[in-house]
Amino acid sequence: MWRLIGVFILGGVFGIGGGIGVGFFLFPFVFPPPPANESLSTEELTAVIAKGQFIHANTMDPVHYGSGGVTVLQRTVFLGSDFEVGPGPKFHVYLVPEESIRRASDVKGTDFIDLGRLRAFKGSQKYTIPATININEYKSVVIWCAAFGVLISPADLQFL
Repeated sequence: MWRLIGVFILGGVFGIGGGIGVGFFLFPFVFPPPPANESLSTEELTAVIAKGQFIHANTMDPVHYGSGGVTVLQRTVFLGSDFEVGPGPKFHVYLVPEESIRRASDVKGTDFIDLGRLRAFKGSQKYTIPATININEYKSVVIWCAAFGVLISPADLQFL
């Protein structure tokens, strides 16, 4: 009798814990945040330093993808209105000094700059570059999954 009660309680604990874990993983897929809708002012548009295009780095991976444009100003990274990535947990925007980033190993071990957590999986959004950073030393903007250490989408920068 006590064994049956113990198994029931243990099953309940594991069931609830597993359900919460799966819920945290599936939450961004089921309830994605609304698209972002930030914009650049006319003055900011005249101060563009570099542009790039997010790509699907690994076409064999249907879950981790990205597309859309990125514009870099002296102190701002701007993801364009056409920006989109597949949903997931803890996505961040990184400035990476290397160019032609195509694998997660290309980012690991570099002196990347974390500009913050991605606020939306779709739409235009701004990220501030710290004043101590020389933007000319960074050749790529990368969307990175900090939870699992996975490259989501890189963009090579073309300096103007």
